[in-house]
Amino acid sequence: MKKRFTVPAICLLLIVSTAFFVSSVHENENIETTEFYVGVSFCGNTTAEAEILIDRVKEFTNLFVLQSGPVSENETATNEICDYAVDAGLDIIVYFGDLQPKILLDKDLLWRLSWLSTAKQHWGDSFLGVYYYDEPGGNWLDYDRWSTLFEATSNTTYDDVAKVYTECTQYDEGYQQLEDNSITVFTSDYVLYWFDYLMGYDVIFAHAGWDHTLEQDIALVRGAANLQNKSWGTIITWKYNHPPYLDTPENVYEQMWTSYEAGANYVIIFNYPTYPEGNQYGVMTDEHFDALESFWNDIVKNPEVIHGSTKAEAVLVLPQNYGWGMRNREDKIWAFWGPDTKSEQIWTILQQLLQQYGTHLDIVYDDPAFPVTGNYQQIYYWNQTIT
Repeated sequence: MKKRFTVPAICLLLIVSTAFFVSSVHENENIETTEFYVGVSFCGNTTAEAEILIDRVKEFTNLFVLQSGPVSENETATNEICDYAVDAGLDIIVYFGDLQPKILLDKDLLWRLSWLSTAKQHWGDSFLGVYYYDEPGGNWLDYDRWSTLFEATSNTTYDDVAKVYTECTQYDEGYQQLEDNSITVFTSDYVLYWFDYLMGYDVIFAHAGWDHTLEQDIALVRGAANLQNKSWGTIITWKYNHPPYLDTPENVYEQMWTSYEAGANYVIIFNYPTYPEGNQYGVMTDEHFDALESFWNDIVKNPEVIHGSTKAEAVLVLPQNYGWGMRNREDKIWAFWGPDTKSEQIWTILQQLLQQYGTHLDIVYDDPAFPVTGNYQQIYYWNQTIT
Protein backbone atom coordinates (compact mmCIF):
# COMPACT_ATOMS: atom_id res chain seq x y z
CA MET A 1 0.00 0.00 0.00
CA LYS A 2 1.33 3.45 -0.91
CA LYS A 3 1.48 6.32 1.51
CA ARG A 4 0.86 10.01 1.03
CA PHE A 5 -0.85 12.00 3.78
CA THR A 6 -2.27 15.44 3.05
CA VAL A 7 -3.39 16.15 6.57
CA PRO A 8 -5.32 19.44 6.20
CA ALA A 9 -7.28 18.17 3.19
CA ILE A 10 -8.04 14.83 4.82
CA CYS A 11 -9.21 16.47 8.02
CA LEU A 12 -11.37 19.01 6.22
CA LEU A 13 -13.17 16.28 4.28
CA LEU A 14 -13.51 14.07 7.34
CA ILE A 15 -14.99 16.95 9.33
CA VAL A 16 -17.40 17.98 6.58
CA SER A 17 -18.52 14.36 6.14
CA THR A 18 -19.40 14.14 9.82
CA ALA A 19 -22.09 16.83 9.56
CA PHE A 20 -24.95 14.34 9.85
CA PHE A 21 -28.11 16.16 8.68
CA VAL A 22 -28.89 18.01 11.16
CA SER A 23 -24.57 11.34 15.04
CA SER A 24 -9.81 -0.55 44.24
CA VAL A 25 -12.97 0.47 42.16
CA HIS A 26 -11.95 3.22 39.75
CA GLU A 27 -11.84 6.38 41.86
CA ASN A 28 -10.15 9.37 40.30
CA GLU A 29 -10.33 12.27 42.72
CA ASN A 30 -9.30 14.72 39.99
CA ILE A 31 -12.61 14.19 38.17
CA GLU A 32 -15.24 16.49 39.63
CA THR A 33 -18.75 15.29 40.21
CA THR A 34 -20.95 17.15 37.73
CA GLU A 35 -24.67 17.63 37.38
CA PHE A 36 -26.61 15.02 35.46
CA TYR A 37 -28.47 16.10 32.34
CA VAL A 38 -31.26 14.24 30.57
CA GLY A 39 -33.23 15.41 27.59
CA VAL A 40 -34.26 14.98 23.98
CA SER A 41 -32.88 16.23 20.69
CA PHE A 42 -34.98 18.40 18.42
CA CYS A 43 -34.44 17.57 14.76
CA GLY A 44 -37.44 19.32 13.24
CA ASN A 45 -37.63 22.39 11.04
CA THR A 46 -39.45 25.23 12.77
CA THR A 47 -39.67 27.20 15.99
CA ALA A 48 -43.28 26.13 16.47
CA GLU A 49 -42.32 22.43 16.30
CA ALA A 50 -39.55 22.96 18.84
CA GLU A 51 -41.86 24.78 21.24
CA ILE A 52 -44.37 21.92 21.12
CA LEU A 53 -41.62 19.44 22.04
CA ILE A 54 -40.27 21.68 24.82
CA ASP A 55 -43.73 21.97 26.33
CA ARG A 56 -44.05 18.17 26.22
CA VAL A 57 -40.82 17.45 28.12
CA LYS A 58 -40.05 20.48 30.30
CA GLU A 59 -41.49 18.96 33.48
CA PHE A 60 -39.26 15.86 33.42
CA THR A 61 -36.03 16.86 31.67
CA ASN A 62 -33.38 19.50 32.24
CA LEU A 63 -31.68 19.54 28.82
CA PHE A 64 -32.78 20.43 25.29
CA VAL A 65 -30.48 19.62 22.36
CA LEU A 66 -31.14 21.77 19.31
CA GLN A 67 -29.93 19.31 16.67
CA SER A 68 -31.62 20.61 13.55
CA GLY A 69 -29.78 21.26 10.30
CA PRO A 70 -32.43 23.65 8.93
CA VAL A 71 -32.70 25.62 12.18
CA SER A 72 -28.90 25.87 12.42
CA GLU A 73 -29.02 27.94 9.23
CA ASN A 74 -31.56 30.39 10.65
CA GLU A 75 -30.30 32.80 13.32
CA THR A 76 -33.74 34.01 14.31
CA ALA A 77 -35.13 30.50 14.77
CA THR A 78 -32.04 29.40 16.68
CA ASN A 79 -32.39 32.28 19.13
CA GLU A 80 -36.15 31.88 19.51
CA ILE A 81 -35.86 28.18 20.32
CA CYS A 82 -32.98 28.71 22.74
CA ASP A 83 -34.89 31.50 24.50
CA TYR A 84 -38.01 29.36 24.78
CA ALA A 85 -36.10 26.36 26.14
CA VAL A 86 -34.20 28.41 28.73
CA ASP A 87 -37.36 30.23 29.80
CA ALA A 88 -38.90 26.77 30.33
CA GLY A 89 -36.08 25.91 32.73
CA LEU A 90 -33.98 23.79 30.39
CA ASP A 91 -30.27 23.99 29.62
CA ILE A 92 -29.29 23.94 25.96
CA ILE A 93 -26.75 22.41 23.60
CA VAL A 94 -26.78 23.75 20.03
CA TYR A 95 -25.70 21.83 16.93
CA PHE A 96 -23.68 23.41 14.12
CA GLY A 97 -22.48 21.42 11.12
CA ASP A 98 -19.75 23.89 10.24
CA LEU A 99 -18.06 26.92 11.75
CA GLN A 100 -15.18 27.47 9.34
CA PRO A 101 -15.27 31.13 8.27
CA LYS A 102 -14.64 30.55 4.55
CA ILE A 103 -17.44 28.01 4.33
CA LEU A 104 -19.79 30.20 6.36
CA LEU A 105 -19.06 33.14 4.05
CA ASP A 106 -19.95 31.06 0.99
CA LYS A 107 -23.21 29.94 2.66
CA ASP A 108 -24.11 33.36 4.09
CA LEU A 109 -23.86 31.97 7.62
CA LEU A 110 -21.24 34.25 9.13
CA TRP A 111 -23.75 35.14 11.86
CA ARG A 112 -22.71 31.89 13.57
CA LEU A 113 -19.36 33.40 14.55
CA SER A 114 -20.84 36.42 16.28
CA TRP A 115 -23.45 34.12 17.84
CA LEU A 116 -20.65 32.08 19.43
CA SER A 117 -19.08 35.18 20.94
CA THR A 118 -22.31 36.24 22.65
CA ALA A 119 -24.01 32.92 23.53
CA LYS A 120 -22.58 32.69 27.04
CA GLN A 121 -23.50 36.27 27.78
CA HIS A 122 -27.01 35.79 26.41
CA TRP A 123 -27.94 32.49 28.08
CA GLY A 124 -25.38 32.30 30.88
CA ASP A 125 -24.86 28.91 32.50
CA SER A 126 -27.89 27.54 30.66
CA PHE A 127 -25.80 27.43 27.49
CA LEU A 128 -23.77 24.24 27.90
CA GLY A 129 -21.93 24.30 24.59
CA VAL A 130 -21.94 23.39 20.91
CA TYR A 131 -22.57 19.99 19.33
CA TYR A 132 -20.00 20.23 16.53
CA TYR A 133 -20.25 17.85 13.59
CA ASP A 134 -21.33 14.26 14.22
CA GLU A 135 -19.77 10.79 14.40
CA PRO A 136 -16.17 11.60 13.42
CA GLY A 137 -14.96 8.10 14.27
CA GLY A 138 -17.85 6.40 12.53
CA ASN A 139 -17.33 8.48 9.42
CA TRP A 140 -13.62 7.68 9.43
CA LEU A 141 -14.14 3.93 9.67
CA ASP A 142 -17.26 3.44 7.59
CA TYR A 143 -17.09 5.98 4.74
CA ASP A 144 -14.36 6.48 2.17
CA ARG A 145 -15.01 10.09 1.16
CA TRP A 146 -11.61 11.04 2.54
CA SER A 147 -9.59 7.97 1.58
CA THR A 148 -8.87 9.06 -2.00
CA LEU A 149 -6.85 11.98 -0.65
CA PHE A 150 -3.95 9.81 0.38
CA GLU A 151 -2.34 6.55 -0.52
CA ALA A 152 -0.60 4.17 1.84
CA THR A 153 2.36 1.85 1.55
CA SER A 154 3.36 -1.22 3.45
CA ASN A 155 5.30 1.14 5.73
CA THR A 156 2.17 2.92 6.92
CA THR A 157 1.54 2.28 10.60
CA TYR A 158 -1.39 2.62 12.96
CA ASP A 159 0.55 5.43 14.61
CA ASP A 160 0.62 7.33 11.29
CA VAL A 161 -3.14 7.18 10.88
CA ALA A 162 -3.83 7.96 14.54
CA LYS A 163 -1.70 11.09 14.22
CA VAL A 164 -3.64 12.27 11.16
CA TYR A 165 -6.98 11.59 12.86
CA THR A 166 -6.26 13.24 16.19
CA GLU A 167 -4.71 16.33 14.59
CA CYS A 168 -7.78 17.11 12.48
CA THR A 169 -9.03 19.88 14.74
CA GLN A 170 -5.73 21.72 14.37
CA TYR A 171 -6.71 22.42 10.77
CA ASP A 172 -10.34 23.30 11.47
CA GLU A 173 -10.79 27.05 11.96
CA GLY A 174 -14.30 26.41 13.26
CA TYR A 175 -12.98 24.31 16.12
CA GLN A 176 -10.51 27.08 16.89
CA GLN A 177 -13.43 29.52 17.11
CA LEU A 178 -14.98 27.31 19.80
CA GLU A 179 -11.68 27.13 21.67
CA ASP A 180 -11.15 30.88 21.44
CA ASN A 181 -14.58 31.44 23.00
CA SER A 182 -13.99 28.77 25.70
CA ILE A 183 -17.06 26.84 24.56
CA THR A 184 -17.50 23.19 25.52
CA VAL A 185 -17.48 21.01 22.40
CA PHE A 186 -19.80 17.98 22.15
CA THR A 187 -20.33 15.28 19.56
CA SER A 188 -21.72 11.77 19.35
CA ASP A 189 -20.01 8.66 18.03
CA TYR A 190 -20.12 4.88 18.02
CA VAL A 191 -16.44 3.97 17.62
CA LEU A 192 -12.99 5.44 18.40
CA TYR A 193 -14.11 7.44 21.46
CA TRP A 194 -10.58 7.50 22.87
CA PHE A 195 -9.29 9.21 19.75
CA ASP A 196 -12.21 11.65 19.59
CA TYR A 197 -11.14 12.93 22.99
CA LEU A 198 -7.52 13.14 21.83
CA MET A 199 -8.80 15.16 18.87
CA GLY A 200 -10.05 17.73 21.36
CA TYR A 201 -13.72 17.02 22.02
CA ASP A 202 -14.77 17.72 25.59
CA VAL A 203 -17.83 15.45 25.71
CA ILE A 204 -18.70 12.37 23.67
CA PHE A 205 -22.19 10.86 23.56
CA ALA A 206 -21.83 7.13 22.92
CA HIS A 207 -24.57 5.62 20.81
CA ALA A 208 -26.87 3.25 22.63
CA GLY A 209 -29.49 1.11 20.94
CA TRP A 210 -27.56 -0.60 18.17
CA ASP A 211 -24.12 -1.80 16.99
CA HIS A 212 -22.47 -3.61 19.94
CA THR A 213 -23.58 -3.94 23.52
CA LEU A 214 -24.28 -1.02 25.81
CA GLU A 215 -21.84 -2.49 28.33
CA GLN A 216 -19.06 -2.34 25.73
CA ASP A 217 -19.89 1.22 24.70
CA ILE A 218 -19.90 2.35 28.31
CA ALA A 219 -16.58 0.60 28.94
CA LEU A 220 -14.98 2.36 25.98
CA VAL A 221 -16.36 5.87 26.44
CA ARG A 222 -16.20 5.94 30.26
CA GLY A 223 -12.67 4.55 30.27
CA ALA A 224 -11.53 7.17 27.78
CA ALA A 225 -13.28 9.99 29.62
CA ASN A 226 -12.02 8.96 33.04
CA LEU A 227 -8.36 8.67 32.10
CA GLN A 228 -8.41 11.79 29.92
CA ASN A 229 -10.43 13.77 32.51
CA LYS A 230 -13.35 14.45 30.17
CA SER A 231 -17.13 14.05 30.45
CA TRP A 232 -19.31 11.49 28.70
CA GLY A 233 -22.87 10.52 28.02
CA THR A 234 -25.08 8.25 25.96
CA ILE A 235 -27.49 9.10 23.18
CA ILE A 236 -30.31 6.63 22.67
CA THR A 237 -30.33 6.14 18.92
CA TRP A 238 -32.22 3.91 16.54
CA LYS A 239 -32.72 0.23 17.18
CA TYR A 240 -33.79 -0.20 13.54
CA ASN A 241 -33.04 1.54 10.27
CA HIS A 242 -36.75 1.42 9.51
CA PRO A 243 -39.96 2.16 11.43
CA PRO A 244 -40.46 2.27 14.37
CA TYR A 245 -36.73 3.24 14.62
CA LEU A 246 -36.49 3.53 18.42
CA ASP A 247 -36.34 0.56 20.75
CA THR A 248 -39.28 -0.24 23.01
CA PRO A 249 -39.98 2.26 25.82
CA GLU A 250 -39.05 -0.44 28.34
CA ASN A 251 -35.62 -0.95 26.77
CA VAL A 252 -35.03 2.79 26.40
CA TYR A 253 -35.78 3.16 30.10
CA GLU A 254 -33.27 0.41 30.95
CA GLN A 255 -30.60 2.02 28.75
CA MET A 256 -31.08 5.38 30.48
CA TRP A 257 -30.99 3.76 33.92
CA THR A 258 -27.87 1.75 33.11
CA SER A 259 -26.13 4.88 31.79
CA TYR A 260 -27.09 6.88 34.88
CA GLU A 261 -25.79 4.30 37.34
CA ALA A 262 -22.60 3.91 35.26
CA GLY A 263 -21.89 7.61 35.74
CA ALA A 264 -22.96 9.20 32.45
CA ASN A 265 -23.11 12.98 32.73
CA TYR A 266 -25.66 13.17 29.90
CA VAL A 267 -28.44 10.96 28.56
CA ILE A 268 -30.24 12.07 25.39
CA ILE A 269 -32.95 10.49 23.25
CA PHE A 270 -32.34 11.01 19.53
CA ASN A 271 -35.79 12.12 18.42
CA TYR A 272 -35.75 11.70 14.62
CA PRO A 273 -37.40 11.28 12.12
CA THR A 274 -41.12 12.13 12.20
CA TYR A 275 -42.94 8.83 12.60
CA PRO A 276 -45.70 8.00 12.17
CA GLU A 277 -46.76 10.74 9.78
CA GLY A 278 -48.41 13.49 11.75
CA ASN A 279 -46.51 12.84 15.00
CA GLN A 280 -45.95 16.41 16.17
CA TYR A 281 -43.13 15.39 18.50
CA GLY A 282 -40.84 13.48 16.11
CA VAL A 283 -40.29 9.74 16.47
CA MET A 284 -41.04 9.41 20.19
CA THR A 285 -44.40 7.93 21.14
CA ASP A 286 -46.48 8.71 24.21
CA GLU A 287 -45.04 5.54 25.73
CA HIS A 288 -41.48 6.82 25.15
CA PHE A 289 -42.37 10.08 26.90
CA ASP A 290 -43.90 8.06 29.75
CA ALA A 291 -40.64 6.11 30.05
CA LEU A 292 -38.65 9.35 30.12
CA GLU A 293 -40.91 10.80 32.80
CA SER A 294 -40.64 7.62 34.87
CA PHE A 295 -36.86 7.74 34.55
CA TRP A 296 -36.86 11.34 35.80
CA ASN A 297 -39.13 10.64 38.76
CA ASP A 298 -38.02 7.13 39.74
CA ILE A 299 -34.28 7.39 39.05
CA VAL A 300 -32.99 10.96 38.67
CA LYS A 301 -35.09 12.41 41.49
CA ASN A 302 -34.83 9.35 43.71
CA PRO A 303 -32.17 9.85 46.41
CA GLU A 304 -31.93 6.09 46.87
CA VAL A 305 -30.62 5.66 43.31
CA ILE A 306 -27.03 6.89 43.29
CA HIS A 307 -25.68 8.49 40.15
CA GLY A 308 -22.43 6.74 39.18
CA SER A 309 -22.88 3.93 41.69
CA THR A 310 -21.70 1.36 39.14
CA LYS A 311 -17.94 1.88 39.27
CA ALA A 312 -15.29 0.30 37.07
CA GLU A 313 -13.59 -2.44 39.06
CA ALA A 314 -11.35 -3.55 36.19
CA VAL A 315 -9.82 -2.19 33.01
CA LEU A 316 -8.80 -3.79 29.72
CA VAL A 317 -5.77 -2.09 28.17
CA LEU A 318 -5.55 -2.20 24.36
CA PRO A 319 -2.43 -1.56 22.24
CA GLN A 320 -1.56 2.08 21.70
CA ASN A 321 -3.21 3.68 18.64
CA TYR A 322 -5.05 0.45 17.80
CA GLY A 323 -8.00 2.01 15.96
CA TRP A 324 -10.12 -1.13 15.66
CA GLY A 325 -13.89 -0.61 15.48
CA MET A 326 -14.51 -3.62 17.78
CA ARG A 327 -18.12 -4.06 16.68
CA ASN A 328 -17.39 -7.59 15.53
CA ARG A 329 -14.44 -9.87 14.87
CA GLU A 330 -14.13 -8.69 11.27
CA ASP A 331 -14.28 -4.96 11.95
CA LYS A 332 -11.80 -2.58 10.35
CA ILE A 333 -8.69 -1.04 11.84
CA TRP A 334 -8.42 2.65 10.92
CA ALA A 335 -10.49 1.82 7.79
CA PHE A 336 -7.41 0.63 5.89
CA TRP A 337 -6.90 -2.77 7.42
CA GLY A 338 -8.99 -5.72 8.38
CA PRO A 339 -8.43 -7.56 11.67
CA ASP A 340 -4.80 -8.47 12.36
CA THR A 341 -3.12 -11.08 14.54
CA LYS A 342 -4.03 -9.15 17.69
CA SER A 343 -7.72 -8.80 16.92
CA GLU A 344 -8.88 -12.30 17.77
CA GLN A 345 -6.98 -12.26 21.05
CA ILE A 346 -8.51 -8.90 21.95
CA TRP A 347 -11.98 -10.09 20.98
CA THR A 348 -11.67 -13.19 23.14
CA ILE A 349 -10.53 -11.40 26.29
CA LEU A 350 -13.09 -8.64 25.68
CA GLN A 351 -15.97 -11.11 25.68
CA GLN A 352 -14.64 -12.80 28.80
CA LEU A 353 -14.32 -9.55 30.71
CA LEU A 354 -17.69 -8.18 29.59
CA GLN A 355 -19.30 -11.38 30.81
CA GLN A 356 -17.43 -11.22 34.11
CA TYR A 357 -17.68 -7.50 34.87
CA GLY A 358 -20.48 -6.06 32.71
CA THR A 359 -20.70 -2.32 33.38
CA HIS A 360 -17.94 -2.62 36.00
CA LEU A 361 -15.36 -2.74 33.16
CA ASP A 362 -13.49 0.11 31.47
CA ILE A 363 -11.54 -0.18 28.21
CA VAL A 364 -8.57 2.12 27.53
CA TYR A 365 -5.42 2.27 25.42
CA ASP A 366 -1.81 1.85 26.38
CA ASP A 367 -0.59 5.43 26.42
CA PRO A 368 2.13 6.79 28.74
CA ALA A 369 0.27 10.12 28.88
CA PHE A 370 -2.67 8.37 30.59
CA PRO A 371 -1.37 5.65 32.93
CA VAL A 372 -3.78 3.09 34.37
CA THR A 373 -1.64 2.15 37.36
CA GLY A 374 -3.24 3.32 40.57
CA ASN A 375 -6.60 3.97 38.94
CA TYR A 376 -8.05 0.46 38.85
CA GLN A 377 -8.22 -2.45 41.23
CA GLN A 378 -7.67 -5.00 38.45
CA ILE A 379 -5.74 -4.39 35.23
CA TYR A 380 -5.92 -6.74 32.23
CA TYR A 381 -3.78 -6.36 29.15
CA TRP A 382 -4.99 -7.40 25.71
CA ASN A 383 -2.35 -10.12 25.32
CA GLN A 384 -2.72 -11.90 28.63
CA THR A 385 -4.59 -15.13 29.19
CA ILE A 386 -7.50 -15.34 31.61
CA THR A 387 -8.00 -18.71 33.23
